[in-house]
Amino acid sequence: MDNFSVNPVGKINVNDEGMFIEVDNKYLPAMQALDGFSHLNIIWWFSDYDNEDMRDILESPKPYKKSPEVMGIFATRSPIRPNPIALSAVQVISIDHEKGMIQIAYIDANDGTPVLDIKPYTPSLDKVETPGVPEWCCHWPKSLEQSEAFDWENEFNF
Repeated sequence: MDNFSVNPVGKINVNDEGMFIEVDNKYLPAMQALDGFSHLNIIWWFSDYDNEDMRDILESPKPYKKSPEVMGIFATRSPIRPNPIALSAVQVISIDHEKGMIQIAYIDANDGTPVLDIKPYTPSLDKVETPGVPEWCCHWPKSLEQSEAFDWENEFNF
């Protein structure tokens, strides 16, 4: 299969009240039994970076201050990718099943970004107790919670 299509199930909604995943009405039944999960894995589309030129970029010059001089795009978290798909673990604040709104603590996506899928975060499948990382990023936080206080601005060259 050379080509296939994906259909967004909703979008990111950022407003004065916070950050939300707004689920399309068609997919409201898919939200059943999400209550009780503290975190979700959100698969979303880097829509702001989706064009043919960016999809052809396979290397990045030193995106992080301590990284190698050139990195393959698969070794980065860059939005520039052959298929601009993103995965973010998010903390759930509240769920409104009737309105299809999932309030989340934070996601590194822009307002209006298409959401492709929502999956519950389950430690038995998603948590790695002792992950290995290259030396250039071994000083990064060891969890989502620790990342909140980390000075990420000091890590990037962009």
